[in-house]
Amino acid sequence: MTSDPSALDGAPPRSGAVPAFELVGLRREFADKVAVDSIDLRVPPGSFFGLVGPNGAGKTTALSMAVGLLRPSAGRALVHGVDVWADPIAAKRLLGVLPDGLALPERLTGGELLTYWGRFRQLPAQTVADRTAELLRVLELDEAEQLGTLVGEYSTGMRKKIGLATALLHSPRLLVLDEPYEAVDPVSARVLTAILRRFTDSGGSVIVSSHVMSLVEQLCDRVAIIARGQVLADGTLDEVRGAGTLEDRFVELVGTTDLAEEDLTWIGS
Repeated sequence: MTSDPSALDGAPPRSGAVPAFELVGLRREFADKVAVDSIDLRVPPGSFFGLVGPNGAGKTTALSMAVGLLRPSAGRALVHGVDVWADPIAAKRLLGVLPDGLALPERLTGGELLTYWGRFRQLPAQTVADRTAELLRVLELDEAEQLGTLVGEYSTGMRKKIGLATALLHSPRLLVLDEPYEAVDPVSARVLTAILRRFTDSGGSVIVSSHVMSLVEQLCDRVAIIARGQVLADGTLDEVRGAGTLEDRFVELVGTTDLAEEDLTWIGS
C-alpha cells in the first residue's frame, strides 16, 4: 500500500485553496419528505472529519449523494474540486468509499475480491497483487485467505475490514466511511485507527459517519452535527463542542426525549 495517497494517476495537484470535500446546497426529497435540506459543508485537505447525528438525520443520504450512489434533487458534491455528478469517473478515482450495508460478492475470498476490484479499477496486475497481500496482512485477513474462507462466511467485523480494503486499494485521496468501526473488535479497531491516521498524516482526508461521540472525539479534528436534514454545527472539534463534551453539545442541539416519572413503571415489577 503506497504511503502517498495522492499517487493516483491523473489526480490533480493538491491545493490548500480547494476543499478535499465540498457539498453545496445538497438536497434530497423522497415524495413529500425532505431528507437532506440544502446543506453546505467544506472539508479541508488533510482533515479527519466526523459527521454525527441521530438515526434518520440524513447522514447516510447525504454521503450517498456525495459519493455518487444516490442522485440529489438539487445541489453539488465536489471532491478536490471535481463534481461527482458532472464528472463521476474523475471524482471516483479520487474517492474511496465504505458505504453503510455494503453488498459484497459472497462466493469470493477476500483476496479474489480485491484482485477483481483492482483489475476493474485498471490497476497494473502486480500492483494489485502487492497491495492485496499487504492489505490482507495488515487488516488481519490473511489467515482467512489461507483457509480459503469466502466473504459470505466473514463475520460482520471482517466484512467491515475487507470493505475498507476495497476503499484503500486504488490509493485514493479521500475516504468516506459510514460507520467503519461498527462490530469491529478493540484490537482490530486499533489497526483501523493506525491505518486512517497514516492516511491523513500523508495528506489524505477522511470523513467518518458515526453515532459514537467518544470515538469521534478521539479520532477527528473537525466535526459536523446534522439533524432533520440540516447542519446544526460545523467546525473544529473544539469549536463545536465548546467547554463541554461533544455528546453534551449534541444533546443540546438535537434534543432528547425526557423520561417522565410515570413512564415504564412496569419495568422491574
